[in-house]
Amino acid sequence: MIAKTILDDQSLAFLETYLNNPSPTGHESNNQKTWMEYLKPYVDTFITDTYGTAVGIINPDAPYKVVIEGHADEISWYVKYITEEGFIHVVRNGGSDHMIAPSKRVHIHTKKGIVEGVFGWPAIHIRNRAGKEESPKIETNFIDLGCDSKAEVEALGVHVGCVITYPDTFTILNKNRFVCRAIDNRMGGFMIAQVARLLKENNKTLPFGLYIVNAVQEEVGLRGAEMITQTIKPNVAIVTDVCHDSNTPMVDKNIEGDNKIGRGPVVGYAPAIQNNLRELIEETAENNNIPFQRNAMSRVTGTDTDAFAYSNGGVASALISLPLRYMHTTVEMVHRDDVENTIKLIYETLLKIENNETFSYFK
Repeated sequence: MIAKTILDDQSLAFLETYLNNPSPTGHESNNQKTWMEYLKPYVDTFITDTYGTAVGIINPDAPYKVVIEGHADEISWYVKYITEEGFIHVVRNGGSDHMIAPSKRVHIHTKKGIVEGVFGWPAIHIRNRAGKEESPKIETNFIDLGCDSKAEVEALGVHVGCVITYPDTFTILNKNRFVCRAIDNRMGGFMIAQVARLLKENNKTLPFGLYIVNAVQEEVGLRGAEMITQTIKPNVAIVTDVCHDSNTPMVDKNIEGDNKIGRGPVVGYAPAIQNNLRELIEETAENNNIPFQRNAMSRVTGTDTDAFAYSNGGVASALISLPLRYMHTTVEMVHRDDVENTIKLIYETLLKIENNETFSYFK
């Protein structure tokens, strides 16, 4: 078992920096450099690809390859249209929620640097003067930069296609609840980096090549994983992402199942998940007294697991999720204990995987 505290001051300082730095889909490269710099002491080498997926590798010459993976990108917006009066209309970059946008501060990323703005919204006093109060829609969302014209907006360096993120930063509630935007899924990148760190600090030698993958463009269709799995051609993939905590108001457990933050990582069930690998993960959890939950996801997982599983003629793949509250908002919330236990579960599972293991059903 792991003797050292996982979430020490150094790792939490990295977590805060990594979460706070923007990494919108399609523009992940700057924060990927932050991740790689942290991971550098714990791996032998790196590879990157054309669209910015970053991979730290331990034992790069080993023919048998195991992937542990998270995705680096966060949902965001694009500038779609600038009115003559200087207001900005937007389009989604990933699954951004139009309902939470009104009154939020934003950062617009330009070649000149960050331009600050706000999502405007009419006052409550005047919204229902016509007898019907309007709810936020993508068509009604607009950004105000404090400009009086399109020319003023463009003079700041803002143009159609500039990407827009929220500036909300990391905080801890009640000592053990981590809150931030983009915990989905930069927490995954953080956790797999901690696995690499623990392997190094505990002097563990693996009999296979380990590929620590921080993939881009998950939020728009698993695209980064789809690309990098063709490059790596792994034998096994353990993916970490987030799933819904169903124990908050307005969530139906009949639809979402019963998973809760603080009760442990969530092992996924779906056709893309290879059952022998999944059973190894669950047995590892039980043998190491790591609490875990289960989640059935029907046809697809909706995570990079699907991209790995169905690539290269089939890759034995599994999903370990972190239960999360308020997904795709700026106040996503996870439990410290779940973060630690997910790291432990991935770490201990790697120590149980044998070299050249096929996970075949037909031995």
